[in-house]
Amino acid sequence: MKAIVIGGGIGGACAAIALKRFGIETAVYEAVKEIKPVGAAISIWPNGVKCLNYLGMKEPLRKLGGQMRFMAYKDYQQGQTMTRFSMDPLIQSVGEQPYPVARAELQSMLLDTYGRDEVQFGKRVTHVEESADSVTAWFDDGSSATGDVLIAADGTHSVIRQHVLGYATERRYAGYVNWNGLVEIDESIAPADQWTTFVGEGKRVSLMPVSDNRFYFFFDVPLPKGLQEDRATVRDDLQRYFAGWAEPVQKLISLINPDTTNRIEIHDIEPFMQLVKGRIALLGDSGHSTTPDIGQGGCAAMEDAVVLANVLQTNSLGIEDALLRYQEKRAYRVKDLVLKARKRCDVTHGKEMAVTEQWYEDLKTETGERILSGMCETILGGPLE
Repeated sequence: MKAIVIGGGIGGACAAIALKRFGIETAVYEAVKEIKPVGAAISIWPNGVKCLNYLGMKEPLRKLGGQMRFMAYKDYQQGQTMTRFSMDPLIQSVGEQPYPVARAELQSMLLDTYGRDEVQFGKRVTHVEESADSVTAWFDDGSSATGDVLIAADGTHSVIRQHVLGYATERRYAGYVNWNGLVEIDESIAPADQWTTFVGEGKRVSLMPVSDNRFYFFFDVPLPKGLQEDRATVRDDLQRYFAGWAEPVQKLISLINPDTTNRIEIHDIEPFMQLVKGRIALLGDSGHSTTPDIGQGGCAAMEDAVVLANVLQTNSLGIEDALLRYQEKRAYRVKDLVLKARKRCDVTHGKEMAVTEQWYEDLKTETGERILSGMCETILGGPLE
């Protein structure tokens, strides 16, 4: 069996690694000449960590991950702690800890594990064709690749998605803009072992520790899409949006490097249940593009990769049947994650301000039990439980 993987990002690389581990021949084609990850970092929750462990990256991941021992929410004006609790009950319940990691370093780890030299860059897919016993991808340089199965890990703007579904999907603007980047850890802003989030006005400012004494930070602001803002104005923009916020937030804004700070308008796609057609399977963002509000986008792609490789390895009724097993195991799971993230997004970002204000009030009496229970439920829905 030969598998063609379209896309060398998190999902594509994990799929290629998983297939290779089962002895399946793989070829990976990536559209860009050099992968530049969208976003500065990613939180890999224990369901994703278990997938990477399963794929042989247990030790490399630990070197990249930050130690996130506590979680805290803080009032936006005074910076007072609304709630703070240990992540240990979560770790004890699910048997693994979360690791926030820099995206570029995660991407590098995945490519090194698969074999960086084996990825063909600058190969942008234009269309795919199926025959009775093979599938072919055509690229914009006129070349093509043929295999027995094709994994479409070509992201939220997937070209192959429409072929699988039979219709074009529209991305849905989630209503907010996210700025993110990396800064050196400064404990006057937040503790080095804590996920700290300042909340108010339907906005949030969050910091997570990653390796090498750095914080991953992000700012969220509900805004219309299409504003003329970029890196050149990032500090002025953030100072304006977060005027009157607590001193640690002002200090963080003063420390960020505009040249390495990303500004992303957050979108998702209405969930759909069809993830396969014939010998083609959608994986990662091509199959379930989500907002980052529960931190499960990358983890879901890792889960996809593990499930897909397993069904292709163990199913004896042929590739098309194996892909239907993959769809059966993944469609409800990924729909649930997209909708959970959307619901969390609306509460956090003031879609109905009364609901958001009630959430702020509830945080003042939060012991951690309710939040960690919700995380546990999401994590334990993964394939390696």
